[in-house]
Amino acid sequence: MEITIDCPIWGQGYTATVYKKGIGNINDINEEDLVNSNRAGGAYRITLPAFFSVYHNNRLSVPEKARLTTWLVDQRRQGIAEPIVTDEIVESFEPTGGKRDLPVHERAERLLHFIAEKTRRVGARVDVRTSAYAAYACAWSESTNWDEVVFLLNYLSDKGWIDGAFIKGGSGNVMVTVDGYAQIADLSSNPDSVQAFVAIANPDSAQAFVAMWFNKDTDNAYNRGLEPAIKAAGFKPYRIDREPILNKIDDAIIEEIRRSRFLVADMTHGEDGARGSVYFEAGFAHGLKIPVIYTCRKDMFNQLHFDTRQYPHIGWSDSDIDSLRHELALRIRALIGDGPLRGTE
Repeated sequence: MEITIDCPIWGQGYTATVYKKGIGNINDINEEDLVNSNRAGGAYRITLPAFFSVYHNNRLSVPEKARLTTWLVDQRRQGIAEPIVTDEIVESFEPTGGKRDLPVHERAERLLHFIAEKTRRVGARVDVRTSAYAAYACAWSESTNWDEVVFLLNYLSDKGWIDGAFIKGGSGNVMVTVDGYAQIADLSSNPDSVQAFVAIANPDSAQAFVAMWFNKDTDNAYNRGLEPAIKAAGFKPYRIDREPILNKIDDAIIEEIRRSRFLVADMTHGEDGARGSVYFEAGFAHGLKIPVIYTCRKDMFNQLHFDTRQYPHIGWSDSDIDSLRHELALRIRALIGDGPLRGTE
């Protein structure tokens, strides 16, 4: 079920789309429900205690919400597609938690990365004032309002890292300059820099790599669940066992993961135990900043290894594959967006 509500973190005035696991109202929200909020920088999950602390009890001030949003952005950039906000996480952003505002120069550099990611092509411009980008610009730059974003745009303009007519007057139609790209390269080449962002891998790829146990026990889940869900979201599923391989299979796996926009990892296994290859492929994707979406047959949840059970899994059963297809398609569209093949089939 899909509903529109106030963002659980930012509250009234900032809408969010919630993809609810089951039937219920907003008071039932928890980490089983996926929240997608531009003001929070994208998708996240939130436990019921954290939701009541932030949304109902106003436990965090506006600057503290901005710092929490920075944490969410960074989690996603590190490959955690659906970071979970718990009450402990909320507490860490209170004054006693020791978190501090980002320095102005780092906030400006984060905004520069955001502009570069949204333009993509050299010399292209993007208007960050539009409804599609303004809230994201605030989220990426730890800004509490649009005036702060304008200040940071002026900072970037004065540095010569962006070009935009009427920046001083508050316009958001901007372009990254040659010096701006050089600054991004300098930051990205410094592994010790807290400002170093790695762009999400393969933003234009139409391929989704599927890592799973290739067995008759999972064929139905793939044929009627995973494959049609990926296609419905606009992507092409890739299973290594269904493609002609001309070189070593290990090399082919690594090559195809590198080419993919995201990876679906189904953790279901048989009596022989966990599939080490699936864990490896998911971990390899995480290392490349390629988002990973986890699924698992429900009777296997208690056998998930510590390495992955911290991440949300879409549960499925052989008796209700339609739910797997529906939930996975919604998850892909919420986390990744519509793929380049959507509507072509």
